[in-house]
Amino acid sequence: MTLDFARRVEVTLRLNGRDLTTVVSPRTTLLDWLRDDIGLTGAKKGCNEGACGTCTVLVDGRRMNGCLTLVVQCEGRSVTTVEGLAGMRGAGPGGTGGGSPPCTEKVGGLLHPVQQAFARHDAFQCGYCTPGQLMSAVACIAEGHATDDASVREWMSGNICRCSAYPQITAAVLAAAREEAGR
Repeated sequence: MTLDFARRVEVTLRLNGRDLTTVVSPRTTLLDWLRDDIGLTGAKKGCNEGACGTCTVLVDGRRMNGCLTLVVQCEGRSVTTVEGLAGMRGAGPGGTGGGSPPCTEKVGGLLHPVQQAFARHDAFQCGYCTPGQLMSAVACIAEGHATDDASVREWMSGNICRCSAYPQITAAVLAAAREEAGR
């Protein structure tokens, strides 16, 4: 059997609210494509084996490790990165975003409520894990798991913070969930 690694395939997906068609190698990861080809560097390459969560993005509103997801798996799906998070304001996971690819515009100059809560609760230190934490927090809230400290810690456990800002992250997620419930 001969493998043709030079073969390229066309993939159409929605990235941060905008339809996009690209041509990639079938083995290109979503993380590498976002960072190297599209220029969206919010999702970080940490462990490159799905253990740290720094590369977390939303695919159809569900959290996925960009380092373990192939671009071809995203055919016909909606991908949201931290750069498109503000565009989701009021739209829920996989929201409609705005602007031109790559979507990095804030809606009305406002950050997403989870981003605002992270800032208010000082839920970051070095910032390396913050994009993945934000994306996971949005999904955690949407999934209904942001009910108490223990639930947030459990459902966010796939995202590692080496600076140990976990108490602030947990407080921010719970505050954002309460704000979401009050709307």
